Amino acid sequence: MADRGRGEGKLRLLVGKVGLDGHDRGVKIIARALRDAGHEVIYTGLHQTPEMVVATAIQEDVDAVSLSILSGAHNTLFPRVIELLRGAKASIPVFGGGIIPEEDIPFLKKCGVKAIFTPGTTTQEVIDWVARNIRPGVRSSGGTRTGREKPAPGRRLGKRR
Repeated sequence: MADRGRGEGKLRLLVGKVGLDGHDRGVKIIARALRDAGHEVIYTGLHQTPEMVVATAIQEDVDAVSLSILSGAHNTLFPRVIELLRGAKASIPVFGGGIIPEEDIPFLKKCGVKAIFTPGTTTQEVIDWVARNIRPGVRSSGGTRTGREKPAPGRRLGKRR
């Protein structure tokens, strides 16, 4: 698969807010930090369903999905996103953060969440984790976005390079 004109190390990341949570300051800070680190960031906006996030991730051919949840629904929404990605045969890693109790993190990791960032995590820690753990590449079962030529309604932060 072509590299979509990305520079060395540049990733395509979807940053999403799932559920009814209306607080978006933190997710916007993370999205901007990832963009400023040189990655292409697609921000879904507020009040997305897991189905909407997964459809956008697949249509936009992202390298990873980052979810932000402050509503307390993380034990339902994170696993649902992963379940939908697996059902679509899309091997897209999921990480995220928000107000998540320490005792819930082992369950989320067992479900397949790669990392959870809690309050107090610096943007640099997130950027460094992404650099160490997320790689560009083919994620879908067929390696192409056949039949998905129209991009999903995501808002890009920054310009494609």
